Amino acid sequence: MIRVELVRNRLEIRADASQLRPRDNNQLAFWGFVATDTGSWVFSALEGGAENELMPKLVAYFKRRQLPFMLSPELERVVDDTRQEQELLSHAVERCAKFKNAALDLPEAKQFVAFLLRHVPRHLKDHQVKAALHLLYAVNAANFSVPGSGKTTVVLAVYERLRTLGEVDALFVVGPPSCFRPWQDEFEATLGRCPDAKVLAGGDIDLRRYLYLTRRDAASELYLTTYQTLQHDWEHVRVLFQRQGIRFFLVVDEGHYIKQVGGAWAQAVLNVAKHAVRRCVLTGTPFPRSYTDSFNLFDVLWPGVSPLFTADRHRIEVLAQRKQFVEAATILKRAIGPLFYRVRKSELNLAPQVYHEPIKVRMNDRERKVYDSILDRIIANSESDFFRDFDVLCKLRRGRMMRLRQCVSYAGLMATAVSEYVENLATDNYALAKIIHHYDKLEVPGKIAVLRSLVRRLRKDGQKVVVWSNFVGTLRLLVRHLEADGYGVGLVYGGTPFERSSVPEEASREEIIREFVRAHSDISVLVANPAACAESVSLHKTCSHAIYYDLSYNCAQYVQSLDRVHRVGGSEEQEAHYYFLEYEGTIDRDILANLRQKAKNMSGVIDEEFPIYSLDMFAEDEELEAYDRLFGRGPRPF
Repeated sequence: MIRVELVRNRLEIRADASQLRPRDNNQLAFWGFVATDTGSWVFSALEGGAENELMPKLVAYFKRRQLPFMLSPELERVVDDTRQEQELLSHAVERCAKFKNAALDLPEAKQFVAFLLRHVPRHLKDHQVKAALHLLYAVNAANFSVPGSGKTTVVLAVYERLRTLGEVDALFVVGPPSCFRPWQDEFEATLGRCPDAKVLAGGDIDLRRYLYLTRRDAASELYLTTYQTLQHDWEHVRVLFQRQGIRFFLVVDEGHYIKQVGGAWAQAVLNVAKHAVRRCVLTGTPFPRSYTDSFNLFDVLWPGVSPLFTADRHRIEVLAQRKQFVEAATILKRAIGPLFYRVRKSELNLAPQVYHEPIKVRMNDRERKVYDSILDRIIANSESDFFRDFDVLCKLRRGRMMRLRQCVSYAGLMATAVSEYVENLATDNYALAKIIHHYDKLEVPGKIAVLRSLVRRLRKDGQKVVVWSNFVGTLRLLVRHLEADGYGVGLVYGGTPFERSSVPEEASREEIIREFVRAHSDISVLVANPAACAESVSLHKTCSHAIYYDLSYNCAQYVQSLDRVHRVGGSEEQEAHYYFLEYEGTIDRDILANLRQKAKNMSGVIDEEFPIYSLDMFAEDEELEAYDRLFGRGPRPF
């Protein structure tokens, strides 16, 4: 009798030499088993559920070959549980295929719509109803719809249906800190009641550990944590999921954060996912670098029996390395196509985005002198760059591009240091250094007057305005001038604390944004850095006018900033307007032209069914590409 056991995370097959033929040995070796001196075959270092995929194949093989075998009790349970999970996954694939592109006149759709009308105060758009139907009948599924499509609303509608059916008790959301307030606000706006939310991140560790012991009769409806906290607390979260009797609907928000196979954040989510009764993954960027980025997402959704088999993964990896993306996408479509829902930007039926022609601004005398001097020095230094070490050269060129961008933002920034950049472009010129260090006493940047005039006009029409800049020093300068004009101004950048931070006396970014989007509030102008308002921030309900005081070459942040004022739930009838301040004869023109072309390219990629694009798409080497374009041979484009 062949015996199969699980010993210290090693799958062991014990058989006499006469029981296994050479073909059997070859098959075991093909699956990864290794023969030992004692006559056993060992599959070692099983990782997170590998036995779930291997055991059914092993059992089927032994039965087909009519080999007598016996499983240990533990493996019997694995086989039974796996069989049940496989049946559940098979049924889910069938249901998902039915509802992924379903018409709303299906009986199930009509029943769900009737439920929404009775129990969900918010009116869902047709694409949201379809996405909710898909998630409801899938059991565990992903929503890869573009940012601004209302993924949170979809999940909340499904949660409410499952709660009334008695299948779940609470939502457990893991995501970046910026998603906490939107989840609480959207919960109230969608379901018409304010949740008793528990934030299990930061703060007092002892209190957090105590909350993990909450029993079902005292549970909240909404729990929120970060990937960082889950990495440290996953064992306590597992206790909350396993032992307290609370049936959790696990939501992995901004799921691209766990794309790295074997990463600590991904492993923490995988450690708790199997103990939730329902699971979903939300992200608008499912494949940041490669189709392999989807592996963790579907392991979280189906931790016992991932729809992506080992053989499929290997084929996808090989095809991706060969850049055979069409073939890789074909495998993915077959394996996971039914299990995710995706709404493209073009399907949202939003009002147009109006891109106003750049507002040409003439530099004042001193900032023009600073800009031209820095530009001349960069051109001169570029002549000797071929003597430089490559890594040093890359740092120098990025630093030079940063200096030019600072010049067209606020000349006073030239007095600040740039990380990993020590090249002297100004301080050895006494007259120039004097202008830089005393700039605020000498003049006001030319863009400021134009900005103030534009804000004044928009505010006269009753419009709220968001002003974007990429430099903290510039942001603070803008706040000073706009407050001097009598506007209530909110400032959000990387240094603005999140809620529950250790700086309680300072308004958090959530509080500032919440006040700004309130229709009648004291904050009428929001001054912000795109990097600090990239994800989970919506301004569109009361703001549809964005002014770009300066720009960076980071296309993803630019595209995301555009979406802050152009989203579902407010932009269907209201056009979004974008204004760009551009210094004449400067790098401003090149940056905007480059961003517009990259954004056009990115929009085409985003609307694909299997879009490979990153939150940092085009950002890593774009400044180096721009440097070569601007300072290579030939005339300068400005």
